[in-house]
Amino acid sequence: MAVPVIDFSKLNGEERAKTLAEIAVACEEWGFFQLVNHGITEEVLERVKRVCSEHYKVEREEGFNNSEAVKSLNDLVEKKSGEKLENLDWEDVFLLSDDNQWPSTTPGFKETMAEYRSELKKLACEVMEVMDENLGLPKGYINKAFNGGDGDENNAFFGTKVSHYPPCPHPELVNGLRAHTDAGGVILLFQDDKVGGLQVLKDGQWIDVQPLHNAIVINTGDQIEVLSNGKYKSVWHRVNAMADGNRRSIASFYNPSLKATIAPATELIQNTNQDDDQVDQEANYPKFVFGDYMSVYADQKFLPKEPRFQAVKAM
Repeated sequence: MAVPVIDFSKLNGEERAKTLAEIAVACEEWGFFQLVNHGITEEVLERVKRVCSEHYKVEREEGFNNSEAVKSLNDLVEKKSGEKLENLDWEDVFLLSDDNQWPSTTPGFKETMAEYRSELKKLACEVMEVMDENLGLPKGYINKAFNGGDGDENNAFFGTKVSHYPPCPHPELVNGLRAHTDAGGVILLFQDDKVGGLQVLKDGQWIDVQPLHNAIVINTGDQIEVLSNGKYKSVWHRVNAMADGNRRSIASFYNPSLKATIAPATELIQNTNQDDDQVDQEANYPKFVFGDYMSVYADQKFLPKEPRFQAVKAM
């Protein structure tokens, strides 16, 4: 089994219907798929790779080598207990958003990442419109819901996690990133071309998300699962620590505003019978404010998602 690879450019040609169907299947059966020919230029992507790798080497590597993860792993190896570090990740990570301070020492980093994020945000909106169409929702439905129900597209949160997973001397003793589902909406990942490690849980098996040159990996978060009333699922995924290679991973999240109210789309909890009378179907998820969900998620990220839905239902 392999994570689906979809040519996004074919949405604009004769194979549009086929491509829509491929994306629908990927959302319903995988929760993960890779986009090629997605519209972000090779030149921009190559610059992103270069500035992020340079930034890690110049500004982050020394800090990681003195991090709690490295110290804890060294202590564990000395003890020879055979245990595994379960409560931390072998990851260096920082966040870029519209309202935090960005690194400025690495030449070209700020300019390149601002350009990349602008292009990626457009792609996120295009992907959400495809989901709208496949789910039978009005165009712009998901995006509007994420922005709190009004037309202002600046309410939704768009953040970018820049991560590196350095070579690990004992990858059997620590996770690169512990298994979890993503709390938010649509996630767009620009992963390393060569160093693997990302896996998705499919039918009880961990499947590699194969490195693919300059592809963008899409996965659906918990809020897409809710809006689709469970037709699309957020799925467990993890990163394995690797003995060789410094895995670069740039994950961007198009998430609801913290004030946005999230619930299954009305169109997906109604069914029309032969007499054209609407019969309500059960909503499989509660209605809640996204900020409340994030408060629960902060303490339960690496636990099953179902209790999180129950917790916000009780709020």
